[in-house]
Amino acid sequence: MQTTLKFLMNEYLDYCLIHKNLDRKTVKAYGIDLRQFLSLIPTNSLPVSKEILMDYLSDIHKMYQPRTIKRKIASIKAFFHYLEYEEIIQLNPFNKIDLSFRQPKRLPKTIPSNMIEVFLSTIYKEKGRALTPYQEKVVVRDIAVMELLFATGMRISELCTLRQADLDLKNKTVLIFGKGAKERMLQIGNEEVIKALLRYKDYFSEELCETEWLFVNRLHNRLSEQSVRYMINRYVDAAGIDMHITPHMFRHSFATLLLEAGVDIRYIQKMLGHSSITTTEIYTSVSMSKQREILEGRHPRNGMRVWE
Repeated sequence: MQTTLKFLMNEYLDYCLIHKNLDRKTVKAYGIDLRQFLSLIPTNSLPVSKEILMDYLSDIHKMYQPRTIKRKIASIKAFFHYLEYEEIIQLNPFNKIDLSFRQPKRLPKTIPSNMIEVFLSTIYKEKGRALTPYQEKVVVRDIAVMELLFATGMRISELCTLRQADLDLKNKTVLIFGKGAKERMLQIGNEEVIKALLRYKDYFSEELCETEWLFVNRLHNRLSEQSVRYMINRYVDAAGIDMHITPHMFRHSFATLLLEAGVDIRYIQKMLGHSSITTTEIYTSVSMSKQREILEGRHPRNGMRVWE
């Protein structure tokens, strides 16, 4: 039986994909971390000593930010846990290592609501400025994409892999398939978003007859994540917005603005598809930051002059 680390890593990745039913992108990320680990250590066979792991940890601490380091450690640690579970190794070397280190808290970057309004308004105006039917058609699709992205807070990968059957405009719902093959149903609560989606389906009726995907490009293939990023950059420039905006920032803004509107965090957790409330709680920090800004800068007491 082969016992090289490379062989065992490939076995582990197959296990993650087939038996644990993890998302392909997650497994791909594990593979990148594991192959890098193999390239940085001086052996391709078991056992892997505590000293080798300590040298590896020292190397990646010099190369990456804490958040990336934490993810890479989690990938390697999960692999060794698998080896221990399968009784390929008797002793997990990670059991003897203190992995705790301080990780600076990074708040999610959000888009101010007035900027989102300017952004969406710009796309609608672009429709009126279209010089050809094809240009108008593309903008109609882009409006539907951006409206749905912000209306649901879904991940860009979830949006690009939506199928036509996942969208029910009669009942105003969308079925989203998230990480780990988990699905969630979201209500589309805004009539303008529904109109945008109906208009898109009307304009693209011929293309949609030839595919199962909801959002398609001119070749009738599903819209790629890179295409959506390009789309956002294009309209950010057209709107004259001096801010780098990513698809995930719409998700962050969706969550933060709902929290600021008083929506219970557990509802937001379900809408975002988070397995743990801890993941969602980071938005409370953003909300508190906004609260501090309001109270320090706009509270009426700040403008009062009181004499003793």
